[in-house]
Amino acid sequence: MSNTSRNVPYVLLLLAAIGFPDIAVAHVDDPGFAGGFVTGFTHPLFGWDHVLAMVAVGLWGAFLGAPAIWLLPVVFPLIMAFGGVLGIVGVPVPAVETGIALSSVVLGSLIAAALRTPLWIAIIVVGSFAVFHGHAHGTELPNAASPIAYSTGFVIATGLLHLLGIMFGFLTAWPAGTQAIRTAGAAIAVAGIAFIVGFF
Repeated sequence: MSNTSRNVPYVLLLLAAIGFPDIAVAHVDDPGFAGGFVTGFTHPLFGWDHVLAMVAVGLWGAFLGAPAIWLLPVVFPLIMAFGGVLGIVGVPVPAVETGIALSSVVLGSLIAAALRTPLWIAIIVVGSFAVFHGHAHGTELPNAASPIAYSTGFVIATGLLHLLGIMFGFLTAWPAGTQAIRTAGAAIAVAGIAFIVGFF
């Protein structure tokens, strides 16, 4: 892995610290911090539907190669933040949970099929699903939480999950690795179907 990819998590955390210094220096026992940044950061990590879709974005980006490998994991959190704002202010988005589950089905299927779409189509697909994920996070904002701290938390967590997918995606450098990634994509798609039918 290159030095650049190893430094991505630290760059994300640094940007958060620079952009939101009050968050960076807060203590966990501060209600605003615990109910804001920490809650937002951990929220995507405790929902398998979110985790699988976000890892899938990184996997698909790695499968597509440059520039998608870095562009898709940037597009998703940005549009997800927009969806989060919609949820926070109460703008309704229909079938949010179904959209979240479908993101796993569609992204997993694209990976399993080794489908290489044009970049603009990949951006539309990823961006569309990001709205659903963001809206779900936004509507679940705790009453006492700071919207900015909470949103920053879930955007950073999302970026790290994308990075995890990218790291696994580097296995595509080998034929056996490519097959393993495609198998993982199929498993993600099946899990998405299970979410839709209410198995999980």
